[in-house]
Amino acid sequence: MSNYQIAVIVGSLRKDSLNLKLANALARLEHPELSFKQLQIGDLPLYNQDDDDNQAESVKRMKREITEAHGLLFVTPEYNHSISGVLKNAIDHGTRPKGHNSWDGKPAGIVGVSTGAIGTALAQQHLRNILACLDVPTLGQPEIFIQLKDGLFDAAGDIGVNSKSFLQNWMNKYVAWVKKFAV
Repeated sequence: MSNYQIAVIVGSLRKDSLNLKLANALARLEHPELSFKQLQIGDLPLYNQDDDDNQAESVKRMKREITEAHGLLFVTPEYNHSISGVLKNAIDHGTRPKGHNSWDGKPAGIVGVSTGAIGTALAQQHLRNILACLDVPTLGQPEIFIQLKDGLFDAAGDIGVNSKSFLQNWMNKYVAWVKKFAV
């Protein structure tokens, strides 16, 4: 059985982030073929094209971890109807310098949780537009827009019983997507 390394990119730096909690809970769902590594993006400097020829060590580390991964899992909050600045900053660093796009060809999945009724639907759509430009094949269906409600997480921080089947189904489709594209 193959083991596929998944780079997890959480678009929130907040210690008690709902999306960090979701990322950790998804990693604990049943999927023996995947292993997860959360990328650190909070220490990246603001992207500046003047730095392309002398990238910070944190940028080099992130780009190396993306390159080593077989797939990507974006767990995005929604900030002002879009993705967070920290996530966009990480994406921009991963594409530079020109011609050195670390994201290129990596199969991706997008999830997110919010207290709002449409979850992170608008942020996910913006992220899909960005990833299409970067040649990142992104799982289209099923889409997964999660509104935080009681029971989404259990007391241990795992996915709650009422949401487990739904999220396990998404994870199964994501595994198949990664296997389809991963080399």
